[in-house]
Amino acid sequence: MARRASELDRLVAEIGACRVCPLPHAPRPVVWVHPDARILIAGQAPGRRVHESGVPWDDPSGDRLREWLQMDRRQFYDKTRIAVAAMGFCYPGTVNGADLPPRRECAPLWRPRLLPLLKNVRLTLLVGSYAQRYHLGAAAKATLGETVRAWRDYPPDVMPLPHPSWRNSAWLKRNPWFEQDLLPDLRRRVSLALR
Repeated sequence: MARRASELDRLVAEIGACRVCPLPHAPRPVVWVHPDARILIAGQAPGRRVHESGVPWDDPSGDRLREWLQMDRRQFYDKTRIAVAAMGFCYPGTVNGADLPPRRECAPLWRPRLLPLLKNVRLTLLVGSYAQRYHLGAAAKATLGETVRAWRDYPPDVMPLPHPSWRNSAWLKRNPWFEQDLLPDLRRRVSLALR
């Protein structure tokens, strides 16, 4: 355990010093992990507010995600329970007011080294299409909506989710099954993973 923790600590320090991607601002990789974590949240990339605070999901999207999980901030930010490793660790910037996609360099550079060190993860939440395509590969459907709708078709240790951004409020209203059917199953899986 101590060896794995120190190996993970070294890798997190290496990620924190990463300067591989050309960014329109100073890099600030955000990765939130512990070797005992039971749940991994794989999102897209930090937004501007998370870039500024250095704390993952420290924004209104995080508030909605915590509501979906029925967790308060204390529970959510307990690294021994919840790990957060997005597809891109740095805020990629914006274009026309929308966040750019995660940098393509990040996931292939870091995930193959990071994920094997998170040996206690029992449930991976795939938040958004970038995480879904990376983790599900060919099993991901043509659209995010189709992938999320097919959540029961995937192994019980992964759960595809839409991004909890306010921009997806219309999608959530058009898809009442998400709140009625998926969220109760998500909360059940989270509870089981944290036991």
